[in-house]
Amino acid sequence: MSDIINQPWLAHEISVTGSSDPGLVGISGMITNETRRTIRIRTDSGELTIPKDVVTFTIDSSREIVGYKVTQRPEDRIGRRYK
Repeated sequence: MSDIINQPWLAHEISVTGSSDPGLVGISGMITNETRRTIRIRTDSGELTIPKDVVTFTIDSSREIVGYKVTQRPEDRIGRRYK
């Protein structure tokens, strides 16, 4: 099985674990859309769009992903190799 970083993220659970913006830490919900620079999340209080480059997050309780390392289109991220 490949790493979550190389799989499509739509409809998976995300949890923001760190950010340079303290207001984003702790946001969690289901991913409804992903662009090159943002992730759209459905939370209990509505939909939020967060920038990838300022957050660290987990998807489905996997390992932490540093957002600025995955700032490319989803279709490009899926086939890419990460260290």
